[in-house]
Amino acid sequence: MAVTAPSLTATEKKHWWLTNRKIVEKYIRDARSLIATREQSEIASALNLVDAALAISPRLDQALELRARCLLHLRRFKDVADMLQDYIPSLRMANDDSGSVSSDSPSQQLSREGVKLLSSESPAGDQSFKCFSVSDLKKKVMAGLCKSCDKEGQWRYLVLGQACCHLGLMEDAMVLLQTGKRLASAAFRRESVCWSDDSFSLSSIPFAGDTTNPPPTTPPRTPLSESESVTHILSYIKFLLRRRSAALAALDAGLYSEAIRHFSKIIDGRRGAPQGFLGECYMHRACAHRSAGRIAESIADCNRTLALNATCIQALDTRASLFETIRCLPDCLHDLEHLKLLYNSILRDRKLPGPAWKRHNVRYREIPGKLCALTAKIQELKRRLASGDTGNVDYYALIGLRRGCSRSELERSHLLLCLRHKPDKSTNFIERCQLADERDAESVKEKAKMSALLLYRLVQKGYTSVMANIMDEEAAEKQRKKVSMQAAAQAATIQVQKITEQPEFNKPDNRSSNNNVLGENKSTVSSSNVNPAVFQGVFCRDLSVVGNLLSQVGFNRPIPVKYEALSC
Repeated sequence: MAVTAPSLTATEKKHWWLTNRKIVEKYIRDARSLIATREQSEIASALNLVDAALAISPRLDQALELRARCLLHLRRFKDVADMLQDYIPSLRMANDDSGSVSSDSPSQQLSREGVKLLSSESPAGDQSFKCFSVSDLKKKVMAGLCKSCDKEGQWRYLVLGQACCHLGLMEDAMVLLQTGKRLASAAFRRESVCWSDDSFSLSSIPFAGDTTNPPPTTPPRTPLSESESVTHILSYIKFLLRRRSAALAALDAGLYSEAIRHFSKIIDGRRGAPQGFLGECYMHRACAHRSAGRIAESIADCNRTLALNATCIQALDTRASLFETIRCLPDCLHDLEHLKLLYNSILRDRKLPGPAWKRHNVRYREIPGKLCALTAKIQELKRRLASGDTGNVDYYALIGLRRGCSRSELERSHLLLCLRHKPDKSTNFIERCQLADERDAESVKEKAKMSALLLYRLVQKGYTSVMANIMDEEAAEKQRKKVSMQAAAQAATIQVQKITEQPEFNKPDNRSSNNNVLGENKSTVSSSNVNPAVFQGVFCRDLSVVGNLLSQVGFNRPIPVKYEALSC
C-alpha cells in the first residue's frame, strides 16, 4: 500500500494536468474564433475566455497575446500599458537610472538623469551636451528587451507600440513598432531559410475549399492589414514628432508666432492626435502665447490641457501665474490651493499621480521644496485679499490692448475673443482628440465647458470695464473741446468789441455838389491796430462810393468785374 499510493497520486496529477491543458486549448480556440469576427461584443466574450485560461495557466504566452490584442481592439489602451509596462523603454530607462544613482554623488546623479547624445567613450567630465536620444533608446531596447524576444514572443512590441501611440507616448511607440517590425522580418528570414523545396510544392498548398486541415509546413504570415496599420502609424508618429520638434525649436529661439503656428497645425490637423500628445502641445502653445503677451489665449490653452489631464502640474502653475499677472487674485488663489492639494496627495501616496508610465514635468524629490514655496505664496495672497485688493484687475493685459486704445480697437479684440472662446465652441477640440478612454469623453467636455465659461465671463467683465474707461475718456475729451471752443469764442467777441469802440476820423470832400453823398464819416485806423479783414472791408466800401460819384458826374463807364466782386 505504501508503494501504490504515490503511483496513484502521480496518475491523478498527470490526468489533472492533461485536463487543464485541454480546457486551456479549448478556451484559446474559442477566443481566436471570436476575435476573428471583429465585433465588440464578441471580443469582450473572448476576453472573458482568455481570462479564464490565464486563471489556469497564468504564464501561457498565447493567452497573454490574445488578452493584449483583445484589450487593444476594445480600445483599453491603459490596460495594455499596465499589462506590459515592463517593456516600455522610457519607463525601463527611468527605473535603471533611479537604481544606478542611489549611491553616487549629486553631480553624478545630475549627469545621469538624461541620456547623452555623445557616445559612451566620451570623457565623463564633458557633460555639456545631454538630451533625449532616440538612437540610444533603440540600443537599450535591442540590448535589454530583445534578448528574450524568442522566448517571450514578438507580439509585445507591436501591440504595446500601438497602445503607446494612442496614449501619447510617441517616442516609445516609434521605438517599439520599429523593433517589432525588425524582429518579425528577422524571424521570417530565419524560418524561410529552413524551408525545403517540398514546402512550396502544389500538394502542400491548401485550396480554397480545403480549410479543415491546413498543411503544417505552411509558414505563418502576419495579416496584411496589421502590417499596413503599423506602417501608417509609424509614418504619422514621425510626422507629429517632426512638427513638434520644429515648434519647440522656434519656441526656444524666441520665434513665438512661428511656434504657435506649428503647434496649431498639430492641434487643428485633419487627423486627430492622441490625448496625451495633444495635451502636451496645448501646454507648449500656452507657453508660447504667454511669451507673446496673449494672456487670454494662454489661459484658454491651459484650460484645455487641464480638461485633458486634470493632474497636469505645469498647467495649474502656469494658469495661476497668468491670473497673478493680470491681478485676478481669487482665481489665482483657487489654482494654487488646487496645486497644493495635488502636492499633498503626491507626498501621501509617495508617487506621482497616475500610472507609472505617465510622464510628468516634475520629479518626486522636488515636491517638498515646491510645497513650502507654494504655502508661503498662498498665505501672501490671502493677506492681500483680506486687505481688499480684489478689484484692481488689469483687463487691458487680459484682452491684449494698450492703455488709451480706441473704441474700434476694443470692439475688434472683443469680437475675436468671443469668437474663439465662446462657451458653445469650447468642446470642439475634443472632436480632433483621440481619447485614451472613450468613457472619459463626458467628463472632459464638462471640464472644458466650465473653464471656458469662467474665461468668457472674465473677458466680458474686461470689455465692460475698458469700454467704461474709453467712454469716460471720450466724455472728458468732449468737455475739453467744448471749454476750448467757448474760450476761443469769448476771445473773438472781446476783440470785436475793442475794434468797434475805437474813434472814427472824418475825411471831408472838396466837392460841394456831393456833400450829401459824402456826408458819412470815414475812419482811418493805423495798420498796426486794424485787422486786415476789416481794412479790406473799408477799402471795398470806399471804392463803391467813388463809383457812385463817377456815375452821377457823367462817366457812365461800367466798373470792371473784379471791382464789382471786391465791392461785394
